[in-house]
Amino acid sequence: MSSGVETGRITTDIPARLDRLPWSRWHWLVVIGLGTVWILDGLEVTIVGSMSDALADPKTGLGLDSFDVGFAGAIYVAGACIGALFFGQLTDRFGRKKLFLITLGVYTVATVLTAFSMNPTWYFACRFLTGAGIGGEYAAINSAIDELIPAKYRGRVDVSINGSFWVGAAGGALLTIPLLDPTVIDQAWGWRLAFGLGAILAVGILLVRRNVPESPRWLFIHGRETDGEEIVRGIESRVAGETGKELPAVSETITIRQRRTIGLPLIAKTVFTMYPRRTVLCLSLFIGQAFLYNAFFFTYGDTLGEFMGVTQVGYYIAVFAVSNFLGAIILGPLFDTIGRVRMLTATYVISGVLLGITGLTLDSYTAVTLTLMGCIIFFFASAGASAAYLTASEVFPMETRALCIAFFYAVGTAAGGIAGPLLFGKLIQLAVDGGEGISAIALGYYIGAVLMIAGGIVAAFLGIKAEGRSLESIARPLTAEDDAGEDERRTSPQTV
Repeated sequence: MSSGVETGRITTDIPARLDRLPWSRWHWLVVIGLGTVWILDGLEVTIVGSMSDALADPKTGLGLDSFDVGFAGAIYVAGACIGALFFGQLTDRFGRKKLFLITLGVYTVATVLTAFSMNPTWYFACRFLTGAGIGGEYAAINSAIDELIPAKYRGRVDVSINGSFWVGAAGGALLTIPLLDPTVIDQAWGWRLAFGLGAILAVGILLVRRNVPESPRWLFIHGRETDGEEIVRGIESRVAGETGKELPAVSETITIRQRRTIGLPLIAKTVFTMYPRRTVLCLSLFIGQAFLYNAFFFTYGDTLGEFMGVTQVGYYIAVFAVSNFLGAIILGPLFDTIGRVRMLTATYVISGVLLGITGLTLDSYTAVTLTLMGCIIFFFASAGASAAYLTASEVFPMETRALCIAFFYAVGTAAGGIAGPLLFGKLIQLAVDGGEGISAIALGYYIGAVLMIAGGIVAAFLGIKAEGRSLESIARPLTAEDDAGEDERRTSPQTV
């Protein structure tokens, strides 16, 4: 079939049946199998940030200077952007499950190759490929999770899962402590082992992930309603058995014009023409959080080492990471109760203001107090940043979900995530070469603060009240038979 050609027309109650399910052990399988990839991302980023000294030593590492450390972060993010766009399109075309298995495989192979780096060029190339696997994961995983988790729990689950990045960050930080201790292990091998351990964790996740089904929502839109129905019946039977509750009947249905594939022109029209306000919203959220996190976190270990004489940055980064994870876990449920708009606005604005204050007073901090301030800032920022992914994955039609996530992740991260590490790395190097203090990098803090506050203001005016609503009511599928009320320029309750 050619792209966009109708293959059939069905009326289904699958979305309503998935949304009415009570929480069960089966949902935990989805969370563990899919959500734990963020732990890998956190592990990767932290290992690089914590191992800047080991990688800098030409005898045990690769002879990287401060700019190279920032460049490694930037090339990783560049790979993630390209991987998100490439694999995101394939996810919408070929299904969630195929791609979340493939992307994890790409990550695993690239991480193993990183451990065998023999020069900076090899290392940078492997960082790019690792990022490509992770970027593809963001598109495939966020779309699959949101399509399998009931509407009542979608906000807190998505925010918490994205926040699990910091579990990996804390683990990676603590892992580097013995691996970078010359009395424990030869430093020429420590950083290599750290990357190898990440690959081992990925293989374990892959074994769990094989048991997670394809999205029934994706199946019925792409002409495989029989497969989707079979999967939903199996889920219902398992959930009923695990909870001991009889599942209530549903009456809500949706009529779908099925397609084998959805063409890129239609996807582009959807993002830029049908939903311009949502496009601006997602770009603002992604650019702000990407600059903040990638700039600060990729170079945090270098900052502590260069300006404050810290030799074991792992302890500091672990404490910082725990605060981030607690922010996502504690504040996550409020996105389902207080609401998306209020919480996005609050988390972005508060973290931006605090970051600006930190930039103004940088000279007064020690390693401990700077880390403490970072914990407070990112307690709020982590929940907001996680909710950016939630927003992009739920406010666009199902046929475009993975690619929309990929697009906003790629554009936002390219603008904030590539520029941020390069800027911070350069500021640190210039400050060290010029004999200046830590205040020389305050410019990076100010830019991050402005972008976060701007993102919060945009959320206040353009945010979508998606809490507790089905994905189909937030943005009807492009293939839905009745698409009335979907133009967000109208004032229907679906688009406010």
